[in-house]
Amino acid sequence: MALGMKHGFYSALDAAAGGDEATITWFGGRGLFGGNSTSDGTIDYITISTTGNATDFGDLSVLRYSLAACSDGTKGLWGGGRLSSANSDTIDYVTIATTGNATDFGDLTVDRRELCGVSDGIKGVWCSARDSPALGTIEYIIIATLSNGTSFGDLTVDRYSLGGCSDATRGVFGGGNPSNSNVIDYITIATTSNATDFGDLTEGRRYLSACSSTTRGLFGGGRSNTTAHRLIIDYITIATTGDATDFGDLTVGRYFYATCSDGIKGVFGGGNTSNTTIDYVTIATTGNATDFGDLTVGRDEFAACSGN
Repeated sequence: MALGMKHGFYSALDAAAGGDEATITWFGGRGLFGGNSTSDGTIDYITISTTGNATDFGDLSVLRYSLAACSDGTKGLWGGGRLSSANSDTIDYVTIATTGNATDFGDLTVDRRELCGVSDGIKGVWCSARDSPALGTIEYIIIATLSNGTSFGDLTVDRYSLGGCSDATRGVFGGGNPSNSNVIDYITIATTSNATDFGDLTEGRRYLSACSSTTRGLFGGGRSNTTAHRLIIDYITIATTGDATDFGDLTVGRYFYATCSDGIKGVFGGGNTSNTTIDYVTIATTGNATDFGDLTVGRDEFAACSGN
C-alpha cells in the first residue's frame, strides 16, 4: 500500500498506521510544553514514543500563560497569552529538533488569552479569546515565513477556553466558555472562511484541550457545571461531522492542561493546581489513559505541540 507524502515529507507514521492517509507533517517524535500560570517561561520536551519524565528545552521569548501552540513539524509556535495583568499578541517559535530559547515570530492581529491553536502543516491558526473583540475571531500565519497574523473568519459561537485539533484538512474546535459549551465546529484550514457546525461534545465543558491522529480527534478533561476536574475523554472522526463519543478517562481529572501527539499516542500534560502529571492514550483504541511520567515543573494554563 502506498505511503502518504506531503510537501516532500516522508512519514513513517503512515506505515505504522498501515494506511494511505495524508501525511501530517506536524506529528513527530518530540512533544513540547511551554508556558505556565506562574509566568514561568519554561519549555519542556518529551520523546512521545518512550514513557518517562520531561527534560528542559529552553524558555519562551516572553514569559506568559493562557497561550496556544501549533507546529509544522519543524517549528513549534506559541501565540498570545497573558502577561501579568495584560493580554499578549506575541508569537514566538523554536526549532523542535534543537533545544534552546524561543525567538520572535511576529504578532497576532489582536491581544488574546485563553485561545486555541491548530495547524495543517502550512498554516498555523489561532481562534477565540477571553476578551472582546477577539471572542470568536480566527486568524492565521504561514509557519514557514516570519510574519504577523491575518484574519481567517469567525467561529459559529463566540467562546474561549476551548480545545482544538486537526487532520490534513480540517481544524476542529470543541467546548469552551461561557456557559460550558458543548459546541464542536470546524474549518477547512486551506481556505479562509467562517467555521461550520460539526456536532456536540458528550458534555459541555471549558478549559479542556485536544489532540488528534490523521483520523480521530480527542477532547479531554476540562471543567463542567457539575465537576471541577473532569476525567472524561471524548473522540470524533474528523472527516465526518457528528457528535462525540466516549473514549475513556484521564488518570487524573484536571483542566488548563496541554496535549500533543505523534499521530499514534495522545499525550496529556500538567493541569490546574500546578500538576506535573503526564499521561497518554493510544488514539486508535478507546480506553483509559496510562501514566507517562512528569513535567519538570507543575504547570497549568500552558500549551503543547509536537514535531521532529
